[in-house]
Amino acid sequence: MRWPWKSKASSDQFIASWSANTFAYLRARINADGFYVIQQMGVERQGEDNMEDFVRRLQGLGLKGLVARVMLRPEQYQLLQIDTPLVSPEELRSAARYQIRDMVNVHIDDITLDVMQVGDGQQKGPQHMFVVAANNQVVREVLDLGDALHWTVPVIDIQETAQRNLQSALAKQEGRLDRADATLLISDDRQAVLTISANEELFFTRRLDLPQGFLSMSWGAGADADASPAPDAFTPVDEYVPDYAVGGVSQGADYSAGAVDHGDTDRVQRFVVEVQRSLDLWDRTWSSMPLSGLRVYAGERSAELASWLGREMGQTVSAMDLQAQFPGLQEVPVADQLYCLPLLGVLLRTETRKL
Repeated sequence: MRWPWKSKASSDQFIASWSANTFAYLRARINADGFYVIQQMGVERQGEDNMEDFVRRLQGLGLKGLVARVMLRPEQYQLLQIDTPLVSPEELRSAARYQIRDMVNVHIDDITLDVMQVGDGQQKGPQHMFVVAANNQVVREVLDLGDALHWTVPVIDIQETAQRNLQSALAKQEGRLDRADATLLISDDRQAVLTISANEELFFTRRLDLPQGFLSMSWGAGADADASPAPDAFTPVDEYVPDYAVGGVSQGADYSAGAVDHGDTDRVQRFVVEVQRSLDLWDRTWSSMPLSGLRVYAGERSAELASWLGREMGQTVSAMDLQAQFPGLQEVPVADQLYCLPLLGVLLRTETRKL
């Protein structure tokens, strides 16, 4: 089974995700200015319904018989990075499948796989590629829901590339598309996804586990808002080595192991440390491409998150604001915006991906 990376532009679009008994969706129509106007957006949880009743509920929302582009959420696949195999383009997937056989968390014969180049290919030296590996059963469950709703599914996308599309659109609007741009997106209470892109291509990604209840915590509690960060209290960045071999970058592994848990303050501070380490790693690995900025999204707390991280890390951090890019978004309930926001990036996927 091959990932259908190619998508077709249309004035009307329907995007959906289905994970952990939670269904998220949006419908949008492109206007004369080239912006997607949100027509419908929401989250439906299966709860106590059996599958038949749940499908009937979705049909009641008018979601039957659509052309649906589907986005997998991070918990539904692994995103691994490997050296690009020295084979012809048509043999890359087969070579990648062999190379990651000991890196995936299921048998290699039980995965759906696709590959894409790391970066824009303009850098000298060894080339790398991302490998997307999803359990066939996970993909089948998503497609089974589509079958029950009589969907045509031409595209299956992933959150990291959807997020890349969003940050690229904002960078283009600001006239700095060629600059490295970092985005940290929190769409649920479990995990944050960090991506760094330039020239509309994904260069770096990492998933960071969030402490339980992170979005309801008082992040700056007990801290002096005017105090400078105390880097000596953190593990030196030289000790941080992303564990691609076991999928650490895609599983949100906690590289601050050994730290003593002293409650919420420690847990949120370790999150700051991991964000800073990721940015430091970028600076060391891609020294010729300094970051132009860091955007963050955490729903209604986005501005607060930006202010807090900026203060803690001593850097300029801005809140991601997509309302101008997507008219009608402001009318969606905040809780639904939070979970559905990554789907917006799939709307912007109109190109044919090339390795």
